[in-house]
Amino acid sequence: MKRIGLFLLTNIAVIAVAMLVMNLLGVGNYMEGTSLNLGNLFMFALIFGFAGSFVSLAMSKWMAKMSTGAKVIEQPRNADETWLLETVARQAAKAGIKTPEVAIYDSPEPNAFATGMTKNKSLVAVSTGLLRSMRQNEVEAVLGHEVAHIANGDMVTMALLQGVVNTFVIFFAKIVAYVVDRVILKNQEEGHSWTFIIVDMVAQIFFGILASMITMWFSRKREFHADNGGAYLAGKENMIAALKRLQTMQPGVLPDQMAAFGISAGGSKFGALFMSHPPLEERIAALEATPQSALKVA
Repeated sequence: MKRIGLFLLTNIAVIAVAMLVMNLLGVGNYMEGTSLNLGNLFMFALIFGFAGSFVSLAMSKWMAKMSTGAKVIEQPRNADETWLLETVARQAAKAGIKTPEVAIYDSPEPNAFATGMTKNKSLVAVSTGLLRSMRQNEVEAVLGHEVAHIANGDMVTMALLQGVVNTFVIFFAKIVAYVVDRVILKNQEEGHSWTFIIVDMVAQIFFGILASMITMWFSRKREFHADNGGAYLAGKENMIAALKRLQTMQPGVLPDQMAAFGISAGGSKFGALFMSHPPLEERIAALEATPQSALKVA
């Protein structure tokens, strides 16, 4: 129920922001009688496409804490929490960013994620399962991987990419719906007919699948860079050891908005093209082939 509530809240916020921006910019209806106003349609698609991405980005830290139950370490209660704070602070300084908030969430499955709207207002969270099942040097490498995501600006980059693909999905889906409805079927009904609505929905699903392939391809490329950054921040051998340890474990399931920034993810039931993370053996091989001098953040 909590995830459903958060999903509804996010979508209400997206619609509210999009409508406010449309009113401020004076964007009119893209359907004028039986004609399609391409200028208004593009602005409509642009606003709604980016509203979803940036509302999700702006709410990402709050959503992460709410959906996973992650508790930020304000005052460390034990040596492990002290070590976590000190390690992330040291890595953040080396990466040239402000120290992120550090949190722990209760889950028996090993995983970790990073999120946040900017490099200097971010969050790194690890599961209790990861802390229990990994050696300290491996946990350090996982933290380095997540700090590298932040330092590389991956959250903002992914939001921008998602906004672009969302825009074109909405724009081209409505053009296809208009062509089918008005040109092929020659419907002269003003406004949105049922044919337009149904074709628009089907076209958005089709273009959305293609868009997902693009975003997941970029996500997989970004994971190699985060591994590289993690090796720079925590040591190459430690990063390789952490990835090898993950090969022996079942990764924890994260909410969709954080899954792309987790340390690991399971395979996609829709195939390799829809995986947010490359296979662990590919990540290990890439890191082993990278010379020490090439390790870096950003």
